[in-house]
Parts: sequence; structure tokens; C-alpha cells
Amino acid sequence: MSKIKEYYIDLDEKVECMLKKAKYIGKGHNGIIYMLPDGKIIKIFIDPKVCDDEYFILKKAYKSKYFPKVHSYGKYYIIRDYVKGKRLDSYIKKHGLDRKISSNLIKLIKEFKKLGFTRLDIRCKDLYVQEDLSIMVIDPKNNYSKEVAYPRHLMKGLSKINVLDEFLSVVKEEEPEFYELWDYRIKKYLELDIK
Repeated sequence: MSKIKEYYIDLDEKVECMLKKAKYIGKGHNGIIYMLPDGKIIKIFIDPKVCDDEYFILKKAYKSKYFPKVHSYGKYYIIRDYVKGKRLDSYIKKHGLDRKISSNLIKLIKEFKKLGFTRLDIRCKDLYVQEDLSIMVIDPKNNYSKEVAYPRHLMKGLSKINVLDEFLSVVKEEEPEFYELWDYRIKKYLELDIK
């Protein structure tokens, strides 16, 4: 996670009281995350626009099994379910990429399409593998504001840990129409990335 300079955000009294009992989890580019005593998390954002954008995505995806449920929202914060599990890239490094995870990643991208996302992509570090090998999204970004027609960052991450070919073989078998686009585009992208 990246460094965040110190900053002050004026939160309401209710949130301030919650934070007094909360446990620090971590920080990223956009804010700080705390675990609340009831097992939910509160994500406090530096920029209210980023908070609004993430809330909008989570609100649109509220029926999806791939996204945490939001319980409360304010100008600078979101209170949502805590996502357990192991980060996708870390999980694969330890256990390998099995067929079920590959299938679940394909289903996730299909869910993105179903939700009307224009950005059909996500980074490995924003996906968590659950005990049953299902996938959860922890940090959705720009899903309605950017256009990416295939999971470029996801496949780039899989390439970095040397499992892209395994993933694409499952895509070819289960979703041949995705395979043609994804295989062609990621190979072109990775060629440009090397140069």
C-alpha cells in the first residue's frame, strides 16, 4: 500500500465514536480502512469524489455475490462488509491456479458485463479468494467511467505470476468468444509492455 500524507477530514460525531473503537487495517492510494467492533469495515477516503464513485459502483452491484454489501455512506466514508480470504495473486503463488478459480474469474467478468460495467477489468490485488474458491471484489474503480473491453490488468497480473496460459486455456474451453478477444489483446498489450 502507498504512503498517505497526514490529512484531516471532518467526520460526524457518530463516525468519530465508531473510529475510537475501531482497529486499523491498512491504507491505500485513496484512504484508510478500519475494522469496526461489529465486524464491518469503514473506509475513509481522502477525496469525496472517489468515495462517491466507489459507493455508486457498490450500490449498483448490491445484489451481486461478488461485492461486499454497503451498510452506511457519508461524504468521506463507506461502511461495508469485511471481505475475508486471501488476495488472488498471493493465493495463486501459494496454491497455484486451479480450474475452479479460473472459472470463477470468467464468471466475475461476465457479472461485470451483466452489471453494465464499461471497464471489464480489475487488478489481482483487488480480488480475494474465499474458502470455497469463490471470488470477492474489495476495491472497485472506474467500472462505469472507463472503457476496457477485456480483463487487461487481471491477465497482466496472472502473467506476472506465470499462470496466464493456464487461465486462457480454461477461457478457451468455457468461453471461446472471450478467448479470441482476450488472447489477441493481452498478447499485443504484453508485447508493448516489454518494449
